[in-house]
Amino acid sequence: MKQVIREMIGAAVARAHQAGALSNDLTGDFVVEAPKLDNHGDFATNVALVSAKQHRMAPRRLAEILLTHLEDSAHRIERTEIAGPGFINFFLRPTAWHPLLADIHRAGGSYGASDAGAGRRVQVEFVSANPTGPLHVGHGRGAAVGDTTANILDAAGYRVQREYYINDSGRQIRTLGLSVYLRYAALCGRTIEFPEDCYQGDYIRDLAAQIRQEKGDALLEGDEAEAVDYCARHAAGSILEGIRKDLEDFGVQFDRWYSEQSLFDEGRVEAALDDLRRRGIVYEKDGAQWCRTTDYGDEKDRVVVRQNGLATYFASDIAYHREKYSRGFDRVIDVWGADHHGYIPRMTAAIEASGQRRDQFQVILVHLVNLLRGGQPVAMSTRAGEFVTLAEVVAEVGRDAARFIFLTRHHESALDFDLELAKQKTNDNPVYYVQYVHARIASILRKAAEEHGVGEVLFDPEAVASLTETEEIALIKAMAAFPETIATAAANLEPHRVTFFLMDLAAAFHAYYNRHRVLTEDPLLARGRLFLVAAVRQVIARGLGLLGVSAPERM
Repeated sequence: MKQVIREMIGAAVARAHQAGALSNDLTGDFVVEAPKLDNHGDFATNVALVSAKQHRMAPRRLAEILLTHLEDSAHRIERTEIAGPGFINFFLRPTAWHPLLADIHRAGGSYGASDAGAGRRVQVEFVSANPTGPLHVGHGRGAAVGDTTANILDAAGYRVQREYYINDSGRQIRTLGLSVYLRYAALCGRTIEFPEDCYQGDYIRDLAAQIRQEKGDALLEGDEAEAVDYCARHAAGSILEGIRKDLEDFGVQFDRWYSEQSLFDEGRVEAALDDLRRRGIVYEKDGAQWCRTTDYGDEKDRVVVRQNGLATYFASDIAYHREKYSRGFDRVIDVWGADHHGYIPRMTAAIEASGQRRDQFQVILVHLVNLLRGGQPVAMSTRAGEFVTLAEVVAEVGRDAARFIFLTRHHESALDFDLELAKQKTNDNPVYYVQYVHARIASILRKAAEEHGVGEVLFDPEAVASLTETEEIALIKAMAAFPETIATAAANLEPHRVTFFLMDLAAAFHAYYNRHRVLTEDPLLARGRLFLVAAVRQVIARGLGLLGVSAPERM
């Protein structure tokens, strides 16, 4: 409907110019949007304000001219008004909203989709947790944000690949191997001192016990370095399998799992550094090798090869991102924890130094999750290895509640996740509040079929024309916002917009259902209302699907 209003405004400008009322047919970059207050109409535009200078007249006078030349051949507009310094408010007739219902039904499960992405290739890399321990709730939020962002980009016409980067090389993996080896040695009867910088969780003991069951005391008889390496590979492999399962249980599937170690095995890290050396971007100083990231906006140059000859994580990240673009992606989107904020400038600099545009790389930062139980914080200690895993949360509250609640705040805001609230079957639980709408409408449609013989809800212009109640029009207006919601969420990489939309649509349905019966004694009105609520059900299902949340038929 916004586009219709925009087209009407453009036509009015052209007619006014042809009639000599305006010296040209130009407009400024105007917007058409729904006002925050209902008494300001269904839509408002600032066209007169942003175009007044081009036409050399006061905004209110320009607004008057535009309204004089405004035509509404479809009789959509009930009235207009000029407000404030020159805003134009449009009040639509209820019947103007009715065609949208037919559009929703025709679109089916693709309602809200667009070709804005024009098939451009986008990679979304998310979670990418080190295989040094099970996923925790923070990883769960990142998984929900990354997966839903990918779904939304797909709906907006992009070709999306989901990727998990396995950090299976470097210091943390060596520390994992040492941690497991020391616990293994203790199980074999050795007296050990367990360093504080080793991994402390009980899962380390479990991994050590698995190795002892398989190997007995044999690892203690050979070279310790080889034993530590074996423990690292065994533990990382086992943990990674657990991560895969946890993500599958969470509804997340990756198109590719990419190994950091493969970058070294295939010589990609050295090849990337060699290219930067030839171009003078990598240089030597104080026995180390540095990347000139300051030439590309970073606050200081960064080490890529240490004095001991070992490449830094930054070096492998440079090689990894170069490899991404070599696969033909137009954009690369990384989902990181908020603690990686300072890493963005250096990574952006490295990508630009490698020949890509800065706007081809974007980072979504996901902030902390505060886990609560009945409003009280759940005690956790990272140092002691005590944390609540994603698997434990999903087992307690379910996949749907976890994914939905993770997306109830902007990803750059901290999130309070109350385990008890997530299990409640009340309207205080946001996922229940939305899913209940789908289940309630499914129940209404079953009743219509069983008791009223309405097997299929079909478009009936006369029946739809009977939808004139304020709450009915409010429902249609709410659904009309869905395509723009997807477009905005895709453009800004803000998946929470879909969650907010669903809660607003659910609120509009509850307001309607509490005041009006759908299956009334008037058959014509009942058919119109069935067509209305069936559209709501379809949009709810579509939105929940983008979030990776189910749309239950019964609750």
